[in-house]
Amino acid sequence: MAVILFVAFFGLLLIGMPVAFALAIATGAAISLGSSYPQIVVVKEMFSGLDSFPLMAVPFFILAAELMTGGAMTQVLLRFASQFVGHYRGGLGYANVLSSTMFAGISGSALADAAGPGAMMIRMMEKGGYDKSYASALTVSSAVVGPIIPPSIIMILYAMQDSRVSVGALFMAGIIPGLLISLSMAAVNWHVSRKRGYKGGDPRPPWREMARTTLRAVPALMMIVIIVGGIRTGVFTPTEASVVGVFYALLCGMFVYRSLRLRDLPGILLRSALISVAILLILAAARAFAWIIIIEGIPQSIAGTIGAWDLSPIVFLLAVNLLLIAFGLFMDPLPGVLILVPILSPIAHTLGIDPIHFAIVVIVNLTVGLVTPPVGALLFVVSSVVKVRVSEIIRNMPYFLVAYAAILLLLTFVPAISTWLPRISGY
Repeated sequence: MAVILFVAFFGLLLIGMPVAFALAIATGAAISLGSSYPQIVVVKEMFSGLDSFPLMAVPFFILAAELMTGGAMTQVLLRFASQFVGHYRGGLGYANVLSSTMFAGISGSALADAAGPGAMMIRMMEKGGYDKSYASALTVSSAVVGPIIPPSIIMILYAMQDSRVSVGALFMAGIIPGLLISLSMAAVNWHVSRKRGYKGGDPRPPWREMARTTLRAVPALMMIVIIVGGIRTGVFTPTEASVVGVFYALLCGMFVYRSLRLRDLPGILLRSALISVAILLILAAARAFAWIIIIEGIPQSIAGTIGAWDLSPIVFLLAVNLLLIAFGLFMDPLPGVLILVPILSPIAHTLGIDPIHFAIVVIVNLTVGLVTPPVGALLFVVSSVVKVRVSEIIRNMPYFLVAYAAILLLLTFVPAISTWLPRISGY
């Protein structure tokens, strides 16, 4: 049954079948051709995969991000970021990275970051004399922090696959790695800007104007404080935090910034629903796919084989890095978490690797797959939004990929980067 499952799955992917349908059809084929189980098992497992209270946070965080974009918060944050760094050499590039970092604390989605504030920054950088393909590459690379800095959709789903970690612990664990990634992207921008002679943008605005811009950005920035602070202090769960985020974004858009109208809500709800359904379909199909993997004993077999090799934790983590990078070349992070975590996490546990450390290594690795061809989703999103060829973006990516490799090695060899903040926070 396992052979049929994997052959059908990868065969469907090769002919261009969407991941959710490839997972579901492969599961149905494996059960029909390789077992005596009834087909109703597929439907049962798919519904079981969606029957989870923490999972309710996913559509609410997506809706909150859409409301923030529709309610002018994105533009407010862009102006806030630009006033501090825009006047330096390569300043608009720094503003791009800074805005991505701030928006990551609101959306939890790399694609939302790239398609929203990222696309705006590309246009600003192009007007400021930057090469459009470089601006696109910088946006693609800095948007990766979206799923790493909390709130994070992928962290919610990871916690559902591994009972040894909680959503709150992963949210805290992602803060320092996310900031390190942002700093590394800024460092690349510094090097490229000096090499290509990119100048700064407009002069630093007067202090009074900066104070007004900062004051106007405070309500948008409070979104991050409310979500992370509320979870950390136990005021509400991550699922409840997502609902609070929706109502806060709605109130800010309608009454603070007054740019969100009732007539905008149907379109926002529709976009949020479509994105949510796409994610939930993948999750449901992956649950049925994983059920076959488990009943076939594949995780136990792999764990036993690797255990017989007597690998050290570091060697295992390096091997996991290579595996996940290869996996990320051909598949998005979401199915990667749903398929690989149930297999790899028990092995990491038997080797004594901290589950939070391992989770961050996995999440960052899979998220980097969003910027690696041939399937890097961020490449195609930015390409379609700002009308630049994917090949032109890829030509500007080597420096950023080197920076990501350095960050991955740092996270692998220094567990405290991932575990320190959750530990002092009581997780």
